[in-house]
Amino acid sequence: QVQVAESGGASVQVGGSLRLTCTASGYTYDSYCMGWFRQTPGTEREGVAAIADDSRTAYAESVKGRFTISHDDTKKTLYLQMNNLEPEDTATYYCAVELFSPRCKTHIGALRSMPTKSYFSFWGQGTQVTVSS
Repeated sequence: QVQVAESGGASVQVGGSLRLTCTASGYTYDSYCMGWFRQTPGTEREGVAAIADDSRTAYAESVKGRFTISHDDTKKTLYLQMNNLEPEDTATYYCAVELFSPRCKTHIGALRSMPTKSYFSFWGQGTQVTVSS
């Protein structure tokens, strides 16, 4: 069973930076999609950034130019570098993993758009990010 765990959430001031980390275990496959989503109370979980095993990435429009997703294959660790944070970035951030998903990779690579949450099967418990002015 794939296990996913996020860390790195914190309270920061507007304009600050944070790096979220996600570790995934319980699988040995090289074919994957991974992503970061966020959610605030009473709203739908929205996609932030995603990366496929060919290193192609996709971002939500609201974070382009500020957030960077990356993956360390040797450590099976996913990162989200968040710069120039805004109060609107306040949310619980979730890491998501999907294995053997050609459609997810096509979405990221060909469409260059963020896959929805339905593309992912394995989720972490979330880490809170709070941005205050």
